[in-house]
Amino acid sequence: MAFKDGYLSEFVGRPAVLQADPERRTLGKVVDFYVRKPDDTFPRIDGLVVRTPEGERCCAVRDVIDVDEKGAIVLRTAPSEPCVPDDLALYLIKDLFDKQIVDVNGRKVVRINDLEVANTGGTLRVVAADVGVGGLLRRLGVGRIAPHLLDRVPRSLIAWDNVSPITDVNPSQVQLSVAGSRLSRLHPSELADIITELSAQDAARVVKSLDDETAADAFEHLDADVQQSIIADLGADRAADIIEEMDSDDAADLLGELDAEKRAELLAKIEDRDYADELEDLVEYAPDTAGGLMTTDYVWIFPHRTTAATISKIREIGPESEFIYYLYVTDDNRKLLGTISLRTLLLALPTAFIHKLMDTDLVSVSPDTSAEDVAATIARYDLLAVPVLDENARMLGIVTVDDAIDAIIPEKIANSLPRLVRHHPRRESVAK
Repeated sequence: MAFKDGYLSEFVGRPAVLQADPERRTLGKVVDFYVRKPDDTFPRIDGLVVRTPEGERCCAVRDVIDVDEKGAIVLRTAPSEPCVPDDLALYLIKDLFDKQIVDVNGRKVVRINDLEVANTGGTLRVVAADVGVGGLLRRLGVGRIAPHLLDRVPRSLIAWDNVSPITDVNPSQVQLSVAGSRLSRLHPSELADIITELSAQDAARVVKSLDDETAADAFEHLDADVQQSIIADLGADRAADIIEEMDSDDAADLLGELDAEKRAELLAKIEDRDYADELEDLVEYAPDTAGGLMTTDYVWIFPHRTTAATISKIREIGPESEFIYYLYVTDDNRKLLGTISLRTLLLALPTAFIHKLMDTDLVSVSPDTSAEDVAATIARYDLLAVPVLDENARMLGIVTVDDAIDAIIPEKIANSLPRLVRHHPRRESVAK
């Protein structure tokens, strides 16, 4: 294999000739290269595409014998194979040049102008994306006319293992492996920032490449109008899967922004019918009230248990709830009797009973309490969360401090703040 280190644009457009032909008649021009495993750290280039009078034909890179003194690419055999199907390969020129990508390390959206390749142990590999001016100048032929000019242009390269294409390329295989695994490295707020920079179509493509949990995390940091735009492009089935992974308060906020018909369609698609019913109830509350802010992800316990038994039960249900700073003590009808902090529970004797330890001096809000009053209550009593009770003192949910803050500060700032509750197996959990 005769290719040397360089840039892909330097090989595109070159004539392809046959080794056995002494007259070196042109078979066609090289127009593309492809890789079959783009998710490799530095993927091997498996073949090239030659445009011949009969159409585009592919040949393996191993059939390249030489790059002669005139720049022609010398092949062992004439290219005769049809091009590899799009769902089995990533075409480096067609699929990537001038396309937007995510620089995972730099956490930004950029555009590929060229690709750097290297011959390692006789194998030609993609090593980096050139996203700078140098890549554009090289494609314009400046390197042949004024090579010293290119030397003075700062290099702007992104290592391939930090590149995530976001084009709608081979969605069944290639795009999911390349984009999904790398984008998931980003913090949800960083991923949301990137999604916000993209067109509605590209934003939907990025979300499609993510698993449901990662997409749900990112969704919670997006503005409402961006959420709605992506939902419209995703399709009801996938949108419902993502909503099902969101915290109940965020999911209800999203659904509340949709028209009644679209909301009903998505609720019908949610597989967990109990959760769908919860969301349907939550949507009825105004978004700037405790009912609109509350989540149903909390742990409630019965008063007759010992601390040892309660701790053992919490270990079982722990994966189903992200917020276990407070435990809410209720009766069989879910009436709130008291609260107990996790710290109190852990420091108590194993044989102590919950009803002896719980704090019965309750601080709570009603579902129609304004967001400002909820935030004021949390601040006044230095709470991480406040329970929301109905007129019969039954637990409806809790409002966490981060959600209370979100409700009273500008949306863009709120979406960038860290959240107390991460992950989404959000149902209320019980330690009986």
